[in-house]
Parts: sequence; structure tokens; C-alpha cells
Amino acid sequence: MSEENGREEEELHEVIPVSGMYENWFLDYASYVIMERAVPAIEDGLKPVQRRILHALKEMDDGRFNKVANVIGSTMQYHPHGDASIGDAIVNIGQKNLLIDTQGNWGDVRTGDSAAAARYIEARLSKFALDVIYNAQTTTWQLSYDGRKKEPVTFPVKFPLLLAQGVEGIAVGLSTKVLPHNFCEILEGAINILKGKKVVLYPDFLTGGKIDVSDYNDGKRGGKVRVRAVIEEMDSKTLIIKDIPFGTTTTSLIESIIKANDKGKIKIKKVIDNTAKDIEIQIQLAPNTSPDITIDALYAFTDCEVSISPNACVIYDDKPQFLDVTEILKHSVDQTVGLLRQELEIRRGELMEKILFSSLEKIFIENRIYRDIEECETWEAVLQTIDKGLDPFKPQFYRDITQDDIIRLTEIKIKRISKFDAFKADELMRKLTEELEETEHHLAHITEFAIAYYKNLLDKYGKGRERKTEIANFDTISAAVVAANNAKLYVNREDGFIGYGLKKDEFVCECSDIDDIIIFRKDGVCQVTRIQEKVFVGKNIIYAGVFNKADERMVYNLAYVDGKSGRSMVKRFQVLSVTRDREYDLTKGGKGSRVHYFSANPNGEAEVVTVYLTPASKARKKVFDFDFAEIEIKGRGAGGNILTKQPVRKVQFKSAGVSTLGGLDVWYDEVIGRLNTDKRGNHLGNFKAEDHIIVFYKDGSYELTSFELTNRYEPNQVLGLFKHEKDLPINAVHYDAGNKVYYVKRFLIETTTLDKRFSFVSEAKGSKLIFANNSDNTLISVTYKDGRKNETAQLDLAEVIDVKGWKALGNKCPYQNILSAAEVTPQKEEEEVDDENEQKETGKTAVDLEALKSNIKHEVEEEDNQLGLFGGKSKDEED
Repeated sequence: MSEENGREEEELHEVIPVSGMYENWFLDYASYVIMERAVPAIEDGLKPVQRRILHALKEMDDGRFNKVANVIGSTMQYHPHGDASIGDAIVNIGQKNLLIDTQGNWGDVRTGDSAAAARYIEARLSKFALDVIYNAQTTTWQLSYDGRKKEPVTFPVKFPLLLAQGVEGIAVGLSTKVLPHNFCEILEGAINILKGKKVVLYPDFLTGGKIDVSDYNDGKRGGKVRVRAVIEEMDSKTLIIKDIPFGTTTTSLIESIIKANDKGKIKIKKVIDNTAKDIEIQIQLAPNTSPDITIDALYAFTDCEVSISPNACVIYDDKPQFLDVTEILKHSVDQTVGLLRQELEIRRGELMEKILFSSLEKIFIENRIYRDIEECETWEAVLQTIDKGLDPFKPQFYRDITQDDIIRLTEIKIKRISKFDAFKADELMRKLTEELEETEHHLAHITEFAIAYYKNLLDKYGKGRERKTEIANFDTISAAVVAANNAKLYVNREDGFIGYGLKKDEFVCECSDIDDIIIFRKDGVCQVTRIQEKVFVGKNIIYAGVFNKADERMVYNLAYVDGKSGRSMVKRFQVLSVTRDREYDLTKGGKGSRVHYFSANPNGEAEVVTVYLTPASKARKKVFDFDFAEIEIKGRGAGGNILTKQPVRKVQFKSAGVSTLGGLDVWYDEVIGRLNTDKRGNHLGNFKAEDHIIVFYKDGSYELTSFELTNRYEPNQVLGLFKHEKDLPINAVHYDAGNKVYYVKRFLIETTTLDKRFSFVSEAKGSKLIFANNSDNTLISVTYKDGRKNETAQLDLAEVIDVKGWKALGNKCPYQNILSAAEVTPQKEEEEVDDENEQKETGKTAVDLEALKSNIKHEVEEEDNQLGLFGGKSKDEED
């Protein structure tokens, strides 16, 4: 009985809880998926299914194409997960156009078209794959899943396949995403690593497009890239998409455009897919739609711009690790150097063996050792006789002579002995010795040998693999700025509701469904809220409109009565940033404060108003005018200036004023081809409403545009961009390809049409613009080729030609074979500098005089305040 109890107790201890079983099983499953399915090995950059496909292709390789269905069947000897996963993987490899030569319809990664069935398409290993992947002598082998076959643990790859092809996989608890990089740049990077230079690699995609790598962070986890389609303006009504972003297809891209149009984010008439050999998606715009704003909206609301986050997870030291691109490349280079050394050592051993046996053969034949074995009666005697005959020569060999070497000598045919040519034997040994010396040299200079190996790959396979994705810096597009007006704003002023669903109430303006709305109430409260169908913002609304954050041009003019003191105040202010749905009091906060007058001015205008005092006021003047231009623009929290201490009956608009903000300073960022007011790039000048920009293009055309910040310019096409000075001539140097002559011309702009390009150089193919400006400065520096030397000279264009018509050819330039030209700032004469100093002193006196006048005016205003006309800026009256 005690034994039975003991057994039962033992069996009880062996029981594993169900929770423990699931934990162990899950860990085993997760480990299997990570190591054997989803994540590539750093040694060859391949997942197991890819490795098994390439191994099966090598086993089948006879130089001819094989049906993919046959390849799938062969791969199933090594990969136990069915034909579907193998078929998808082989198509994925084939579409990357690197390791497999394809025949038939393999689909199209650009359009998303799938490949034909496996029985219709064919594949074979590419020459590149045969060169860099396979070497049975340096491969580590293992048994396949059923033990019947051998398969490689990893291939001895002498190229960073992982970076060239890229990879994406989802395992249990982690994922991997390595972006593809340019073939040629990878090889150049590997060479630079061997030379001890710094390496920077950026992604490159078969689909082309543009990429912003500002945040790529060497492919580390947490970095990202932004990829854009290439969108060109065919005309004012049509846009063309030439390249699409990586990870999208023409079908998915068109669907995203249609979806954005249906939601009202963009306004288009039609999308036409003309993709054939090259991608071409034609977008026809709706009437009165800006192409520049539509391009920005396409990037903001559709798949024309996508953000990709790399996550380079690889199997390294038998566990998943997160690395960066440089680390992966360095590991590949180190592995390649090690494999090349291993191959050279194998080759050295083979050559030494060949030289040894060739020497043995020569000694065996020339010294007639083969005749000594004629009288031997046993096999052992034969071997002993040959061994004894070789004794005098053994010291010259690099190793001991073995029985196997002697047996090989006995296998030499009589015919070969009879026709033995000592001269040919010596020649062969000389060649083998030279090859051995070369191999020894390579081993001693393995780094140089590896560099030569990479250069050979670059020369042999680099043609046609140039970068397809253009590296560029992207501007940040504000969705609120480029969103199409797909909603209407209505207001119920009395009840205090706003929204796009109040169609029976007062219409305010058109807007988009992502806009913020700013409202002002009679009690002096300001609030910003997201537009909705209907939202309560407070009764007695006096103003509602679209709120543009950080708009420094929008100025609000306000007159209100302070409920605490009874004084009427005036203020001018901006609302640059707020917290949404929070109420801001624009008065001094006194109970009973209310607004007399309010206006919103998009360009900082300052109007004149008429102030009417109550009949009971003690002021002698009960009606007077006030000009808002007399007060400064301050923050929304400022209390303002005293308008009057007397009770006010009403304040009415009298006359419009002009902007008190002056013009708008505009800069041009040459890197991204956009205008800005953030002081990035070249300062173009101060622009007023009537001013324009003139753009000179490298093809010899010019274009007048507005200075809207939404304008787009292609930096690689623009030669120069300036503020257009109507009274100043255009100074230009251009090349006429028809005459093969460089010309100088000067002319005034006679056209006024905006957003249309006009060519002012020869129409002959190859004609181009070398230099152009819109300035009274005609002095330029010219770099030109004189024989084999590059010379530089200064040239005053005004001395070469006078101002003529814009269609004139111009005069021949004194210098030919011009490489470049740039504007030269003329040196100021000493007298001019002295004049400037005098002007500065005079200006200082003038400023002092103005300050004196201002003080006098201030004193007069203080006296008027006592009469209750309008206030100054005393410290206790301003917040």
C-alpha cells in the first residue's frame, strides 16, 4: 500500500499545469516562427524559404529555364510548408530582378498585377547569383526536415543581399523591415569600408519616386523616410504622375485619389490610368482649381506620399537583433573578406597539390622508376619500390609523400608515359607556380583583393542598376492650407450656434471639414473650435470665420467698454495660437464689459471709425473720429488704450484704411523649391499685393508667378528666381545650339500673363540658359574653357549689348565654351562709403527730431484725455 501511495505521489509531481503547457508551447512556436520563417539571417540575408528555393534552383541548374511549378516541387523536398508559400516567395525574388532570370508573365510591382500560374512561367539562376552565392567548399550543410537531403545552413554570400533586396516579415512578437538600397551604392559603400572611409547609404526603390531621408537614421528602429510620387504639371488643367511611392501600386494610388475626391479633400474631374511600359496616371482638374495646391493636396490626403518606418531585425548569433544599415554592411564586408580568404586558401592548397603531383609524375617518368616495378611480384613490393625510388627527391616537397600519392603514380597510363614531354611538363609547373605566387600575394593583401572583387562586380553587373529614386528634401504640407473647400460655414448669431449643418441660417464662408473656426462674442470673448455640423459657442456672436494658426497678417480691431471702470478702450491684436474650445476674454475682465466695435483685417488694415457719445456725457465734443492706425498691434491679452472716459452710445465705421504691416518678406528655399516667410534660403525682397516673382528656367524660358507660399518650383529646372522689377531689364547669357555660339541679350519683360512660360532663347535642341537676372547690376563673372584650361573673367553685359526686344537673338559673347556665370557685386568707391556715413549721421538727427515731435504729441494727448477725448498709453490703463 505504501508503494502504491508513493507512485501516485510521484505521478502527481509530474503533472504540468495547463497554463504552463501553453507558455512553453507558445515560446516554442514564437521561436520557430522567428528563426525558421519570418526573419532573415544576417549571413546571407535570406529567409529559410528563399534559401531553399535558391538551393533547389542550383540543384536543377543546367543553364536552361525551368518551369516554376517544377522548382516549387523540388523546393518542397526542403521546405515543409506547402506550395503556396514557395510560389509567392519565388515570385517575390524574381520581381526584384537580381538573383533569378525570369521568363513569362511575372506580374508587375508597379501596377499590382499578379504573376501567371506557376506552370506558365519559368526561371533560372542569374549569372550574378552563381557568382556571389554558391560555393560548396565553403558552405555549412545540414540535413533537411525529413533527413533525406542536405541543405545549406546559410549560403556563403559575398555580397550584402539583405540591403540590395530588402525584406519584410511579421513574426510572433516582432517584425522586420529592411528597405532595398541601390546596387551600385552598396558596392561603393563596401569599397569605402575597406578603405576606412565613412559610409552613408539611402534606400532606392524599383518604383522610382522621390525620397526624403532626413529622418532615416541609418535604417535604425525609430527612423522613417517619406516617399513621394513624381507629379508633373502637363498644363493648367492636367497633372501627370510618372513614378509612384514604394509599397503602393497604380491601382491603390488611384483608389486613394478617388477616395480623397469623394470626401471633398481635393477637387478633380477624372483620373485616367495610361500605364504601359512606363507609369502614367493622368489627373484632370476641376475648373478654377490651382495645380500647385492640388499637388500639395495629393501629397497630404492620398498615397502620393507615404511614410515608411524601417525596422532592421535580423538573426545574428542565433537570436533576433536590431541593427542599422552600416552595421549590416560592415558584417557583410567582413564575411566577404573571410570567404575570399577561405577560397584563396583552398585554391592555394589545390595548386600546391597539383605542383606536387606534377613533380612526382616528372620524377617518376624521367628517372624511369616505372621500370623498377616490372620485376615486383606483389602490390606491396610495387609500392615499396616506387617509394624507394622517390627517396632522393622527397626533401624538395612541402609535405610527406603518402601511399595515396604513390597509388596515383601507378595509375598513369603507358600511353601518357610514352608521350611524356618534359618541356610541356615544365611549362605547366611554371604556370602553376605563377598562379600559386599570385594566390599567395592575394592572401598577403586580402583587403586590396576584396576591393578588386567588389570593383569587378560593379563593372560586371552595375550597368543598368543606377539609382531610380531621387533623394530630395520635402516641405511639410499643412493639410488645412491645401484642403479643398468641401463645407459651408453658417452662423446663428443670436442663439450662438455655428456649423455646416445650419443651412437655414446666415452663410459665412466656404471652408473644409478639417478647418478650425474662430468666433468673437458681444461680451468680448474669443473662442476657437473645430468645425462641426452644429455646435454651441455662446450667444450674441459678432464675428465667425476660418482660423489660420500663426497668421501674422490677420489683425483684429476692437473697441469695448470696460464694465468695471466705465471707460471705453481700443486695441489692435493678433490671435496666433490658442487652445481649442477654451474661452479667451479680450476685455479687462470687468463684469458687464461689452464690445462697441469689431473688425477682422486679413492684411492688417486700420480703418477710421466715428465715436458717438451719449447725450448725457459731459464732453464738449460728443462726436469724433478715431483712426486705428494710431495705436500699435499687441497681443490679445493687452487691455488696450483709452478711447474715452465718457459713456459711448455707438461706434460706427467711417472709412477704410491701408495695411499698417507693410509688405511681406519672402524667401526662396532652393533645396525644396518653395517660398516661405521663415527666413530659409535666399531673401527675395519685400512684396506688396501688386508684386510678382520672375522665374528663369535652364531651358531658356521665364515665367511670372504670384508670391503665394503654395507655389511649387522644380529646383532642378530653375536657374534663378527673383522679385520682378518691372522697370529693370533682364540680363541673360544663353547658348544657341543651332549656331553653337554663346550670346548676350538684355530686354524688358513685355508680357503680363501669370503662370505661363515664355521662351526667349533659340528653339534649336540643346539650347540653354547660362545666366539671367532681373537687375541693374550687369557685371558678371564668367568661367570658360580655353583649350585644356579653365579661365575666369569679369564681363559687363551692358558694354556688350543695349536693351532690345525680348525676342532678339542678342550679341555674340566675347567668351565662348562657357562653363558657368555668376553675378558680381560691384565694389563701392571710398567716396560712396563716406556719403553713406554722412547719411547715417543725418538719419540719426532725423530720428531724434521725430522722437521730440512724438513727445510733444504725447503731452498734447494727455491734456485731451482730461477732456475725455481719447487716451494715451499710461501704465495703469494698459494690461
